[in-house]
Amino acid sequence: MKKIIAILVLAMSMLFVAACTSDPPTPEARQEAEAPQPDPEPDPQPEQPDPEPEVEPEPEPAGDLYISIISKGFQHQFWQAVYAGAQAAAEHYGVEIFFDGPESEADIDVQVNMINMELAKNPDAIALAALSTDSVLSQLQQAYDLGIPVVGFDSGVPDAPAGQVLANASTDNVAAAAIGADHLFPVFEDAIAAATPDNPVLIAVLSQDATSESITGRTRGFAEQMYRLASGVNDSVAITGGLPAINTGDSDAAVRINVVVGATPDIVDMTSAAVGILTEPGLIAVFCSNEGAANGMLAAINQGSVVPDGVEIVGFDAGTVQKAAVQSGIFMGAITQDPFHIGFYSVSLAVRAINGESISDIDTGARWWDADNMNDPDIALLLYD
Repeated sequence: MKKIIAILVLAMSMLFVAACTSDPPTPEARQEAEAPQPDPEPDPQPEQPDPEPEVEPEPEPAGDLYISIISKGFQHQFWQAVYAGAQAAAEHYGVEIFFDGPESEADIDVQVNMINMELAKNPDAIALAALSTDSVLSQLQQAYDLGIPVVGFDSGVPDAPAGQVLANASTDNVAAAAIGADHLFPVFEDAIAAATPDNPVLIAVLSQDATSESITGRTRGFAEQMYRLASGVNDSVAITGGLPAINTGDSDAAVRINVVVGATPDIVDMTSAAVGILTEPGLIAVFCSNEGAANGMLAAINQGSVVPDGVEIVGFDAGTVQKAAVQSGIFMGAITQDPFHIGFYSVSLAVRAINGESISDIDTGARWWDADNMNDPDIALLLYD
């Protein structure tokens, strides 16, 4: 009996040892066994866009770098917000910057002199929002010959010679201005549909110039989008006025989208242009293509010009005066760029160019704002004072 028990114990021991010394399952087998099984019909969740650009921290470049930043002006609060973004980027990357612009966006010669003075300092890079590309061609060539990379910001340097401006940090102005048309059209769709050549309606675009890339882009973006929308409900639509490149249709059309350009960007001339718009027969809406145009329109109203009943006005950019106009209902709303990130990314692009990286354009985005959403955190951040 003891012998049988001993045999049984020995057999059990051998089985135990065999179990302990057998090959373990492969990693692939374990992963397959342990992996959670997906639901047979997963519920996909759409990705939500980030409301503002992400800034990826990067190591500071080696050495002391000096970047010259020349804007189109400094009189509007927009440019001061751009400057704030550039300063933030300078701290982030550990570089020194120079930021300036002429008092008026009509001062082309003043801007050229600023660029010349900065070129004499032999900066490591230049960021430029040119008032006139033709006026800075020799400066661009000089920077190119010296190996100084040039990047654009805001309106940049449109039609610059190939290779002389490496990338641009700016708003897609055509797409941004189209947002204004998208918000205005539903308000006046019935009036636009009912308009006839004998009883026409007028939608005005007030622009401070017909040359800079940003202003012409916004003028075209709004006018062409409104033309497309209006043409969907009325067969007689035209674009007329101060930007001939986009003019189309008959001047006596039932729906006329008319571009009015101030004699100069000066507030006096913009106010005069606004006064003329507000007296036009059949006016139903006005789009102001930048802060200067919006301020000209508000100056005209403050000086006694009457906004006809039912007329809606949409602005562009922000600033204390325009914010008050939206808050009080004088303006229906406005489109804001992201001036802070325009300034930030102008420096970021310059640093990357100095480091020999390949760079490309950055669209810094645009948002609609009105009295209902202007205090929302993601919008309020973009509404500079």
